[in-house]
Amino acid sequence: MICDNITAKDGILHFAGQNTVELAKKYGTPLYLLDEDKIREKCRIYKNAFKKYFGDNAKPLYASKANCFKRIYEIMREENMGIDVVSSGEIYVALKAGYDLSNAYFHSNNKTDEDIAYAMENGIGCFVADNIEEVKAVEAEAARRGITQRLSLRLTPGIDPHTYEAIATGKVDSKFGTPIETGQADEIVEFTLKQEHILLEGYHCHVGSQVFGEDIFERAAEVMLEFSAKMRDKLGFTAKTIDLGGGYGVRYVEEDPEFDIEEKVGQVAEAVKAACAKFGLEVPEIHMEPGRSIVADAGMTLYTAGTVKIIPGYKNYVSVDGGMPDNPRFALYGSSYTCLPANKMDEKRDFECSVVGRCCESGDIIQEHVMMPSSIGRYDIIAVCTTGAYNYSMASNYNKLPRPPIVMLRGGNEDYVAVKRETLEDMARNDV
Repeated sequence: MICDNITAKDGILHFAGQNTVELAKKYGTPLYLLDEDKIREKCRIYKNAFKKYFGDNAKPLYASKANCFKRIYEIMREENMGIDVVSSGEIYVALKAGYDLSNAYFHSNNKTDEDIAYAMENGIGCFVADNIEEVKAVEAEAARRGITQRLSLRLTPGIDPHTYEAIATGKVDSKFGTPIETGQADEIVEFTLKQEHILLEGYHCHVGSQVFGEDIFERAAEVMLEFSAKMRDKLGFTAKTIDLGGGYGVRYVEEDPEFDIEEKVGQVAEAVKAACAKFGLEVPEIHMEPGRSIVADAGMTLYTAGTVKIIPGYKNYVSVDGGMPDNPRFALYGSSYTCLPANKMDEKRDFECSVVGRCCESGDIIQEHVMMPSSIGRYDIIAVCTTGAYNYSMASNYNKLPRPPIVMLRGGNEDYVAVKRETLEDMARNDV
């Protein structure tokens, strides 16, 4: 199996030690499952690796956009993880979970005045400013409140991560950040240092997502530290923090490589220390922002099969009771997933099909070229693995379909609802 929390027993798929068919009966489908123990395990791997290789001040920050709801923030609080947030909505949910926002970093490329005011009102720890306009807006709001606001600058290091074009964010022409290559990064640092109500802490970058064995983070570290040394020499400012972003890959299918988080963090640490020695810098406080690599393989989605359509000589389709509203990633990126016949794991898989959703949309596809048993049919349970990241957080009500619940699993025998299933009334609640 693609992850150690997925097993088959007596022909039934088990996830986090629990029977998925029974969970589907208990809660209905579509159903998001999340393995709480796996999430905590990943948090601890990151924290321990950061402490081992970077020291006590280094911080892994959970990237909220990967999966955001109250319980996830409670877990991050309990695990002593920092977080990054990208909207007032994520801030609000974190507050509802009792999360201390002094440990939060506020990203995004276009924060509104309302976002900035709301974040300051609730004690946000640090803004990560994307551009000079945002620096001006943060300065104005901090001046109005008579406070000094911590802030880092998001820069683009000009690195191509060889990932999906839609999720590559570190190139010069990205919508995110201020480019180093064009000289604009020099300008924004100089401008920010002149602001009376901003305390500039350091620099942030994010080069892309679903990165595996490449040396992307090592190259980004050298670029960012070289820039830090340049600003030290030019402006007398040395960055206290360097944030290298997130983006480590996860296994969606068997062909994806294994990935050792601690080993990769160690390799990045070697590159950071070598670059600091090269440019005459003390090692700064290093941050990274894992999201997908914390929650993705902690997730699974269960569906009930409906129509099976066989078009002889052409193609076969197995339709499920969800689709692109609860998982839009194939429609967006052509993302790969592993699909399994949860109640027929011991049957030969000799029927090639496309697993598709129920929406009136030809692009409503979960996965192409899936091998299922030839007996697959109505009422069978189909599981899609590694759906803990960018499924619930990107879900919609397209075709007025209610969003599924999130059920948390822990201890091999405990399950509980963290997010309730939406009702038809929920979807009409704001209509007037």
